[in-house]
Amino acid sequence: MSRRLLCVLSVLSLLLFTVFATAQNSADPWTPAQTIQASDLAKELVGGKSVPKVLFVGFQSLYRGGHINGAEYHGSGGSSDGLAGIKKWAGPLPRSTNLVIYCGCCPMEKCPNIRPAFTALRGMGFTSLRVLILPTSFAVDWAEKGLPYEKGK
Repeated sequence: MSRRLLCVLSVLSLLLFTVFATAQNSADPWTPAQTIQASDLAKELVGGKSVPKVLFVGFQSLYRGGHINGAEYHGSGGSSDGLAGIKKWAGPLPRSTNLVIYCGCCPMEKCPNIRPAFTALRGMGFTSLRVLILPTSFAVDWAEKGLPYEKGK
């Protein structure tokens, strides 16, 4: 192979890898309409017609360290046991339940919990399911902004 052809193939390989990697990172299973910003959720939680149920789908140690007031924990979305716990909890809920899920363990684009949990709940038929957008982490995007949270449990 000529040096020039090898160079072209290398550039094409790099380009394809970049496109594929970008597509993988941006392949969220939710639509923009199925998301909610932190400040909007905080407003919904203090009153209104339909206060949402909030489900933390991250790691239990993080839930104990701090979570949105009233949020429940039934398992981590990143494990089969955790997903089973989430599904068991969600099983008896009406499929029209106003439900918001969140994790906040790490930058959202790398979160191992939120996408599997969303996919499982959507697969169960929940029609008012939303994801709380925490781009960096729960600490940065919720707690450090002064939004209400509690510790323990």
